[in-house]
Amino acid sequence: MMEVCEYAISNAEAFAEKLSKELQVLDGANIQSIMASEKQVNILMQLLDEALTEVDTIEGKLSSYEEMLQSVKDQMDQISQSNRLIQISNSNNDKLLDEIQFLVNHMDLSRGHIRALQEGDLSSPKGIEACINASEALLQCMSVALRPGHDKLAAVKQQQMLFCELRDAFARRLTNHLNNVFVHQFNHFSHFKMTIPQFYRSSCLSLPGHDQSSTLSQHTADLTLPKHSPLHRDLLRYAKLMEWLKNTQREKYDGLSRTYVDYMSRLYEREIKDFFEGAKIKMAGTTKEPKGKFATLPRKENALKQETESVAGLHGSSGKLTGSTSSLNKLAVQGSSSRRSQSSSLLDMGNMSASDLDVADRTKFDKIFEQVLSELEPLCLAEQDFIIKFFKLQQQVPLAQAEVDDTDGGTSSRPPANEHRHSISSERDMVRFMMNKIFQSIETELNSLIALGDKMDSFHSLYMLVKMSHHVWTAENVDPASYLSTTLGNVLVTVKRNFDKCIQGQIRAMEEVKISKKSKVGILAFVTSFEEFAELAETIFRNAERRGDLDKAYSKLIRAVFFNVEKVANESQKTPRDVVMMENFHHIFSTLSRLKISCLESERREAKHKYTEHLQAYVITSLGQPLEKLNHFFEGVEARVAQGVREEEVSYQLAFSKQELRKVIKEYPGKEVKKGLDNLYKKVDKHLCEEESLLQVVWHSMQDEFIRQYKHFEGLIGRCYPGSGITMDFTIQDMLEYFSSIAQSH
Repeated sequence: MMEVCEYAISNAEAFAEKLSKELQVLDGANIQSIMASEKQVNILMQLLDEALTEVDTIEGKLSSYEEMLQSVKDQMDQISQSNRLIQISNSNNDKLLDEIQFLVNHMDLSRGHIRALQEGDLSSPKGIEACINASEALLQCMSVALRPGHDKLAAVKQQQMLFCELRDAFARRLTNHLNNVFVHQFNHFSHFKMTIPQFYRSSCLSLPGHDQSSTLSQHTADLTLPKHSPLHRDLLRYAKLMEWLKNTQREKYDGLSRTYVDYMSRLYEREIKDFFEGAKIKMAGTTKEPKGKFATLPRKENALKQETESVAGLHGSSGKLTGSTSSLNKLAVQGSSSRRSQSSSLLDMGNMSASDLDVADRTKFDKIFEQVLSELEPLCLAEQDFIIKFFKLQQQVPLAQAEVDDTDGGTSSRPPANEHRHSISSERDMVRFMMNKIFQSIETELNSLIALGDKMDSFHSLYMLVKMSHHVWTAENVDPASYLSTTLGNVLVTVKRNFDKCIQGQIRAMEEVKISKKSKVGILAFVTSFEEFAELAETIFRNAERRGDLDKAYSKLIRAVFFNVEKVANESQKTPRDVVMMENFHHIFSTLSRLKISCLESERREAKHKYTEHLQAYVITSLGQPLEKLNHFFEGVEARVAQGVREEEVSYQLAFSKQELRKVIKEYPGKEVKKGLDNLYKKVDKHLCEEESLLQVVWHSMQDEFIRQYKHFEGLIGRCYPGSGITMDFTIQDMLEYFSSIAQSH
């Protein structure tokens, strides 16, 4: 349009006027067009009116439909609300039924259980079984974990009160019954003991069910303690009831444990006292007078037959431990073979150098001591095992332990892990406490028996050390914390102390030894005694656990023997020092070589060296006397040579000229030499003792030394007096004949 009207910019007014005219033209055309379509508009309006009428009709119908649907909706809402209420009611009913069933199932005690708790026979197996089942059911009912609100229900409170009454009544009835059982058994033992002579008490006790058919003499010969396995077996029937009592009525449980300990401690005290009295009587019969001096081993031939007969009934190491408990079975398996070998090694005395009576006495003591330990061992283990099982100690405690309040029956609780460990520890302490109370006399009696054995013969400490060590080792393998292991360990300390005291006593006896000034010394008494001690100790400690203690004792003793041999040799006036040293160290060397004691190997070599050294010294010293002048002459020759004089020029010395040599040689013709050797043999014979038999050894060494000196003299003559033709008046062959004939003539 702008292009058509080129003047639109230059003449705006003209352009606007033109546009206005054209607009008017268009408006007129439009009005004409509208007026031409009026008919059609009327038709359209009519249709719109009809459409509105239809719309009103439809709206009326919709309104009626809406009213109908609203009625249905209200009805459906009512139905839905009713359904929800029904569901809630059903859910509540189900939950209520569950709660009722829970309470009925867990807090309902059958009439049979109630009757068993109130009237059950606690003396018959069936009655005990019924009471156990009833008590367990009652504990379950009282231990149930009540849900929140249950404790407010009247029925629950009533039921809890019923349970508490049943619990208290049954606990009283059970406690009274077990107290009566303890009293009955104690009175039975006491009455049975009163009817038996004192000496035989410890062998003849029995409970109902024991085999009493064996004769009194058999029990006495066995030196046995009465076994309480029937009592344990009868009481173990109540073990589950004791566990129930422990969980529900701890005060009554503790009271029962105190009652049991009180009665059993008195019973065991009597039995153990009588048992040890019998053992002491038998031990005292092994000797009439105390032993223990290291240098004195008394002989008592008159009592040999009597004591051997009294030993005949004794058993050695039993190896078998009675009882059916796990501890006893374990001990029997571990200890039987080693025990038998240990006992056989201690009783094999055939090669000892002590008298037969000493062997019999010590063998009898060994058997009695072993019998005592073998009787105490199963007794203590059986009792400890019974206490653990009957009183339910050292057992695994359930994680959920019921703790019911006496008044309102509270809920159960689960103890923390540290409380659980503390409970186990306290129960072990309770086992030790009960065992210490029941067997409070064992350690005292054992120490008394050990003191008696040590007083009779200090060598008994060797037997006791080996035996006690073996039993301690066996007990520790079964249970290191057991009462038996602890008690025997304490007694072992006493035995070890006695053993050390024995060794110190032997050393002191060596230091105090006195020798006669008028007779020859010979083999010292403590040297012979050391040999006997070593033979005895090697027999006793063969395969023993405490070999280290013996090796330490050997070391102390052998040092003391060496020191005191030299001390006596220095003090000897009648016998030459070299003879005392030679004979005694030869004896020591022979002993150590024969026994082959590994820890004394260096001492054996030292003894041999000392023996050889003093043998040579004695030979040289003795041989200087029969050819004294000739010996001094050649010592002078050697002195001149040592001063620088040439050997071939020695003969020019006035004191050592050929003439002087011939003069000295003439003083020792063969006849005089033989006479001098004969006198030497007699003197040596007087110096040496017969028991060591060293005369021929010394004589042969003297022969060798004499020949060595003879050859040495001939060598000096040949070198210092060459071509002189000077020779001895006797030859080496002559000397051999002299020595041989002298030895044969004596």
